[in-house]
Amino acid sequence: MTTVRQPSPFNDRETKHRRYRVGELLRHALGDVFLRGELRDPDLEGAPITVSEVRVTPDLKVATVYVSIFGEFDPKCLLEGLKRATPYLKARVSKTVRLRHMPKFLFKVDPSVAESDHITDILRRPKVRRDLAVQFSHEDEPSS
Repeated sequence: MTTVRQPSPFNDRETKHRRYRVGELLRHALGDVFLRGELRDPDLEGAPITVSEVRVTPDLKVATVYVSIFGEFDPKCLLEGLKRATPYLKARVSKTVRLRHMPKFLFKVDPSVAESDHITDILRRPKVRRDLAVQFSHEDEPSS
């Protein structure tokens, strides 16, 4: 006798879409809290924090929050301050985002900001600037 598997009540596309929507709702709610400067942690005092992305696990129990900060702030102190502020942040976000269970927040520094700074530093090097100037000057010449 062969067993017949029942199809999942949720297809993968619907699950991904829900995760994305929940992540965006959390990103906006956290961004509003950071924008208002409602955090009173000494490591977060005056820190312009931007939430660039929130990735939610398929079971919606954990949300990885990618933050970026501009200026001279220590990322390690920033993450420690956000970890201490997590209970407050969950309480504030739960007032605007209505979910059955508020996910656990894990904060990480967004690597794309550091990567873009690294690319900018490379593009400012004299040899690269010279090579780019030569490349673009050849493109302006009419071909024979």
